Amino acid sequence: MFETKVTRMLGIKYPIIGGCMMHLSKADFVAAISNAGGLGIMASAMYQTREDFASALDRIHELTDQPFAVNLNFFPAMRPIENDDYLEVMIEKGVKVVETSGHSAPEDLCARFKNVGMTWIHKCVAPRYALKVQDMGADIVTVVGYENGGATGKLDIGTLVLIPRVVEAVKIPVIGGGGVADGRSLLAVLSMGASAAIIGTRLLLTRECPIHDNVKQALLSATETDTTLIMRSIGGTHRAWNNSAARKCLEVESAGCSLEEILGVVSGEKARKMYEIGDVDAGVISCGQSIGLAHDIPPVVELFERIMTEAEAQYKSLGS
Repeated sequence: MFETKVTRMLGIKYPIIGGCMMHLSKADFVAAISNAGGLGIMASAMYQTREDFASALDRIHELTDQPFAVNLNFFPAMRPIENDDYLEVMIEKGVKVVETSGHSAPEDLCARFKNVGMTWIHKCVAPRYALKVQDMGADIVTVVGYENGGATGKLDIGTLVLIPRVVEAVKIPVIGGGGVADGRSLLAVLSMGASAAIIGTRLLLTRECPIHDNVKQALLSATETDTTLIMRSIGGTHRAWNNSAARKCLEVESAGCSLEEILGVVSGEKARKMYEIGDVDAGVISCGQSIGLAHDIPPVVELFERIMTEAEAQYKSLGS
């Protein structure tokens, strides 16, 4: 019932894209999303060496024969990221789909995606950026509204306005998100002209998500008001769960501290401590307002089946 341009282009069962999450979108989680009928996207930036990255890609191939993607990140980082190295490994390992996100993608790198036949998805925050990457050869563009977890951009445009604006501006298919957590919100995104929905926050509360149960239980109790915007002062605004670490980041920003000091507060090492040992205030975790719609911790396959069943029922109810 919900076959779209994006499901056909990517060869996936459902119009659901698993949002790429730093330190979480590892091989096993990515494979679980793809096996459940969506598109899992692995975060390349968390791998320090070509060997580790290659091993992670091998692991995905072991766990699934379904399509998946790899994200190349162009956001500022404490560790310089050599995306050319990642791309070389991706080509060697036969990766078919690449997602780019962050500051403007370099044209020479993106041209290589096309030369090797990859399907290129670019995530951005406004129609003008979508038009730019369309001209550069992007196959699909992803936009997420202000409700979303993680990078929100500077424009603060809500999902209901952003998605149809981009759909009417570009000729390529659009993936839309920002607040998508169930069948109702999936159907809403599709009704605005998107060809798939990207889901991130809701996937935090799944069995396969590699975060400590303490964190999952804390997020299970969170509501739509329990998020905050951090890193706006450095042009990298992110929506995060409003824990002690996020509030510390806001304090450091208010004090006019340096980029290095701010990035130190939100460092991956502190996030990993939270994920691995369950200290819920140790680090920052990206979290959207849709956390208020997450009420259990199912397997990914069960969640996706529920979302699709709910979307179909909601669609049929509109006619009555």
